[in-house]
Amino acid sequence: MEKVAQWLEDYGYYLRMERQLSPHTVSSYLSDLEIFLSACPAEPPEVTPDDVSAWLTERSADVSGRSQARELSALKSFFDYLVLEGRRSDNPCDAVYAPKLGRYLPDVLSEEEVTAMIESVDTRGWKGKRDRAILELLYGCGLRVSEACSLRLPDIFESERFVRVTGKGNKERLVPMGECAAEAIADYLPVRPEPAGADDGRLFLNRFGKPLSRISVFKMVRAQAAAAGVNKEISPHTLRHSFATHLIEHGADLRVVQEMLGHASILTTELYTHIDRSTWQKTVLEHHPRK
Repeated sequence: MEKVAQWLEDYGYYLRMERQLSPHTVSSYLSDLEIFLSACPAEPPEVTPDDVSAWLTERSADVSGRSQARELSALKSFFDYLVLEGRRSDNPCDAVYAPKLGRYLPDVLSEEEVTAMIESVDTRGWKGKRDRAILELLYGCGLRVSEACSLRLPDIFESERFVRVTGKGNKERLVPMGECAAEAIADYLPVRPEPAGADDGRLFLNRFGKPLSRISVFKMVRAQAAAAGVNKEISPHTLRHSFATHLIEHGADLRVVQEMLGHASILTTELYTHIDRSTWQKTVLEHHPRK
């Protein structure tokens, strides 16, 4: 087991440093691997496709097909690493079929629901000003919650109306900041709490002067949804999804939305833009050369 523990440690380092995956993704991969390796009787160099298939079949009773697909992806990445390191000659996951998944589309908020959520924030205190600024950035710039929490003061270009975002794989992108988001940031900055300890310039802080956590943002978003009477199961990602959907509905180019969301593939962007058929039909008919 000591050898396996060392391989997992080395693999985690490989994911962070060479593949430059986010800490959250690395943690998820390692967690899935530990579950598999603790249940599999074979050592990693001797694992067979049957071992992987049997484990996934057993897991199917407890987890969804989407979770199984994620776990298989984690295993495939690990065994690819072992092949790269010369510890295996093949990847046992190559012969294992991933569960078929349906098209998953989370709830999207209407523009009225988004407005109700943002306007439900009591901005008479510093915390309300902070929360409103977060909501404006999540929706107005389509940020992931981790991207919003990692923003630093130098990432905000107030006069130019841009936000510099560090996304997955440490890739940077510039996202335009609308008037509402810019005003919310301007209202928050003068009342930003005094940082505790060494100040790394993090934009959003809690009442102790520490960087705001993802969990805190999740709780805040759900609380504001309830306060606004939005009866949907939502998360910060719902605002990002709504941002993309509303842009497309108002005629934004899919490639532009892709750049703003920071998607490597436009196919991913398409999953976020489930526009009604009439909108697509109108767009096609207006721009077709033989309309």
